[in-house]
Amino acid sequence: MVPSFLARYLGNMMMSPLLKNRVDNLHFHDAGHGYDSFGLHPDFIAFGAGLSRFPYEKYFRVCSFGHEHIPQEGAAILAINHSGVLPFDGMMIWHDVLRFSSPTRVVRGIADHFVPALPYIGTLFARAGMVGGSRGNVRALLEAGELLMIFPEGTPGIIKPYSNKYELQTFRVGHAELAIRHGVPIVPIAVVGAEEQYPSMFASKRLGKMFGIGAVPIPMFPLPLPVRYRIYYGETIAVGEEFTPTQADEPHVVQELAARVQAKVQRMIEKGLSERTGVFR
Repeated sequence: MVPSFLARYLGNMMMSPLLKNRVDNLHFHDAGHGYDSFGLHPDFIAFGAGLSRFPYEKYFRVCSFGHEHIPQEGAAILAINHSGVLPFDGMMIWHDVLRFSSPTRVVRGIADHFVPALPYIGTLFARAGMVGGSRGNVRALLEAGELLMIFPEGTPGIIKPYSNKYELQTFRVGHAELAIRHGVPIVPIAVVGAEEQYPSMFASKRLGKMFGIGAVPIPMFPLPLPVRYRIYYGETIAVGEEFTPTQADEPHVVQELAARVQAKVQRMIEKGLSERTGVFR
C-alpha cells in the first residue's frame, strides 16, 4: 500500500493548482489518527484526484450540468444509473463532486459487498472514501452528515446486454427507505456515455460466482472506449419535508419513492441522449 506522504506527493504532482486548492480546503471527520472512522485519508483524496484528472479531463472529457443541486452541507443521497462494466462512472462522479461542490465535499461511494474485500484495491478505495454497503455503515454516514453515492440498479445495471443500453433496471428500494428513515434529500443523477464505454461480448456466470454476483461481463476491448461523459444533477427531492420517518416501514411508500427517483433519472437520460451529437463528442 502507498504511504500517505507519498500519496500526497504524487497527488500534488498530478493535480492542477485549482484542484489542489480545493483538496487542501477539504474538511473531513478526523477520528484522531489522520483517518476518519471508515478509513478515508485526505492524502489519498489528493492521490485519487490527481489519478482521475486525466481520464476526467482528457479521456472521457466530462461535461456536467446542475452543480447547484449538489448539497452544500448535511447528509444526502445521490441516486445514479449504473453501467459500463467497470465503475468508471463512479470515479467520474466522485471527481466531479470534488471539483464542483461548494464547499468542497467528498462523495462516499457505497459499494457492493465484494469490493471492500478486493486485495489492495479495496483499501485504496476506502482511503478515498468508499464504504461497504451494510445498513450500519450507511446509517453511520448519514448520521455524520455525509454525501452518499448509491447506484440503485446494483450489479444488474452493469451486466445487462449492450442491446439494452440506457434501459434502467428496476431500482432497488434501499436508498428510498434510508432517505425516508433519516429524513435526508435524494439527488437523482443521470450519466450518459458510460453505456458505450465497454461493449461486452457476454457475461460469465462462473466468474460471477467467484465474486458473489449474478455474472461478470466480458468486454470486447481491453480498455474502455474514449466516450464522452455527460453528468446531469437533477432537482433535489426533499424527502424529509414530504415523509415522516415511520413511513420507511411502509413498503408501498418506499416503492413509490424509488419508482419516482427512477423516473426522474430516466427522463434525464433521455434529455442527455437528445442533446448529444455523438458517442465521442
